[in-house]
Parts: sequence; C-alpha cells; structure tokens
Amino acid sequence: MTLQTELAASPSIGSISIWPPVILAPMAGVTDVPFRSLCRSFMVEGLSGDLSGTNKSSHVSGLFVNQMITARAFVEENKKTMKLAEFGEDESPRSIQLYGTEPVSLKKAVKKLLDSGHVEHIDLNFGCPVPKVTKHGGGGALPYKQRLFRKIIKSVIAGANGEIPITVKFRMGIDSDHLTYLEAGKIAEDEGASAISLHARTVEQLYSGHADWSAIRKLKEHVTTIPIFGNGDIWEAHDAVEMMQVSNADGVVIGRGCLGRPWLFKQLAEIFSGKEVSQFPTLGEVGRTMLRHATAVVEWNGSETALRTFRKHASWYLTGFAVGKDTRREIQQINTLQDLGNIIKNFDERLQLPVESYRIPRSHTGGPKNVSLPDGWLNDPHEDFELNELAGQFASGG
Repeated sequence: MTLQTELAASPSIGSISIWPPVILAPMAGVTDVPFRSLCRSFMVEGLSGDLSGTNKSSHVSGLFVNQMITARAFVEENKKTMKLAEFGEDESPRSIQLYGTEPVSLKKAVKKLLDSGHVEHIDLNFGCPVPKVTKHGGGGALPYKQRLFRKIIKSVIAGANGEIPITVKFRMGIDSDHLTYLEAGKIAEDEGASAISLHARTVEQLYSGHADWSAIRKLKEHVTTIPIFGNGDIWEAHDAVEMMQVSNADGVVIGRGCLGRPWLFKQLAEIFSGKEVSQFPTLGEVGRTMLRHATAVVEWNGSETALRTFRKHASWYLTGFAVGKDTRREIQQINTLQDLGNIIKNFDERLQLPVESYRIPRSHTGGPKNVSLPDGWLNDPHEDFELNELAGQFASGG
C-alpha cells in the first residue's frame, strides 16, 4: 500500500488532478520558468513512471505555480509584469498567482489571461505579510474585511466563467486575536473556489515560530467540499507526510523548503509513491545542479547578466555546507557561467551536508512583528470597505 492510498486520493483542482499532492508555492523573484522546470524535472525523476492509482490521461506531476503578478499591472501590460507572467513552451498546466485588492481590476486581469489562452489555473494571494502591503489593507490583512473579501472572490469566479479553476491562499489571520481563516475558507468555498491553501502562520508571525498544522485540520473540518492544501515548515519529505497525517489535508504546498533544494520534489515523489527516499546530494552533485540551473537562467533570459538574479539561489544551494567564506564571497560576485564553473570545479565532490543542517531556513526568517494596518482596520470585520489604489500596487508575495 502506498501513501496515496493511506493518506488521500489524487486531489483535483477543477479538472486538474494532482499526484503527488504537492504544489510549488509561488514566490516572487524565485519561481520563474527555469526554477519551475528544474523542480518539475526532479519530481518526474522521483516518480520514475510510477502513476499507480492515478488516471494517466489527466495526471499531473504536482503543480508548479508561477510567481505572483499584480492584476492592475497585468491589465495595463506593464513590461516587467508581462515578463514575469511568461511560461515555458511545453509547460502544463500553466498556473499563476494573481494579487489585487479590488474586484474590478482582478476580474479584468482574469478575463485578459483567459482571452490570451495564457493560463489553466489562477491562485489568489491573500497571504502577503509585507508591511507596505498590509498597511494599505492588502495581502494577509484583506480577509479580515469579509464583505470585501467575498466581493473579490465572487468577481474573480465570475470572470473565470467556469473555464479554469480559481484557488485562494491565505494565512490564519492577522494575529492570534484576529484569526480569519475559518470565515475566509467558508466564503471561498461558498463563492466557488476550487481549493484553498493555508499558510499556518499569522501575518504577525511572518516566518517565525512554527506552523500550526492543527489549524489546517480545523479548516479541513470547516470546509468540506473542496481540497485543502497545507503550507508551512515542510523542510524534508517526511514533514509532508506528518503534516497530512496531523491535519488530514489533501496535499502540501512547498515554499522555503525547496530553496536551493529542488531535489526535495524528487524525495516527495518517492515518499508518496512508497519508495525509499533518496539521500541528500553531495556537494559535487549540488554543484552540478547549480550549473544546470544557472545555464537555464541564462538561456531563458538571453543574457548572462541574468546571473545576478541567480546569486541568491547559489547562496541557498550552499547553505549548511562547509565551503568557506572565500567561496561564498566569490559566489556573490559571479557574472558569467564560466565564473560559476570555476568555483564549482573546486568543490569537494564527496562532501556531505551535516544532518543538523537539513532544516536550516533559507530566505525569509523574520518575525514576529506588529502588523501595519490602515487606521481603524480592526474596528468591524463586517463593514463595507473599499481600498484605495495604493493597496493594489505591486508588492512581493508571501
């Protein structure tokens, strides 16, 4: 018996059946075409043709979501936004996250995406904890205003007109005194969302402390007709299994856990298929993956200047390895693939990552922090409210 039969059948987001039940979280500046392609290739490797228990005609090897774009910027065809919204030639399903704070621009963006044949799935971001977003009522602050939240979901679902599934991602709430996830989940379900992802932290927590997987279970018990995916603290493959067992979630969303570790998707595919999970790669193997990733970044962007965006990935790849300060400094100065190759060829081919380093967080680690909100925001969650245009401007997702 595999974990598929022990934990859950392949969850479906609309017509998209997902196995393994794993979603790559959209991360601004991270989940571009090269990174999504790399993560997917590792998952396919982990499956090794094992589609037991799935319908092969509709099978998807996980779901890999493009980074967030802002509805208003996409409608106005902002050059940077249009580049962010691109997909690989053979990428399927084409999935993207959309951010916005008012119904009209979000509906327009959905229709524009549909008219262009651009996407097959849209996720709505209501989880961003960044102060410059929440202080205007956007991101993780918005679900507190239940009527506005409902209007947005209703408008986007209407814009999609049943052609593609719409999903919603949010956090537990603003803080422990202002939890919103159960009410938000019910609203999303009632208005026709196809699935929900819960990052089991509050906005106040940012990325500190531990994800509360019991909240995912409560949401699963409260929202019963659509899949619930859990997000937070999935650092190793066994974490995904434990989270699903604790929460009864339909699947997992992988964020920081895969930064500098795209092979996590291979390990997830293995554990969900009932196979022995492969070992963490040696530094030599990590180096080869780094070069493969960097080459894809250059090819996709058409210039080696794009390697500046790869430097953060390079740092994440080396997290926990004893490579020395000089190597880390050189990595942050790479300008060409040859620069990177010269560094990698000096790696200790057989160096293992210490076990105690497996769970070192990469990228965001801040919090807790008082949440910046508009004046009077917490007075009444049921009041009619419209946000000004500042709330809908571009900001990084969370």
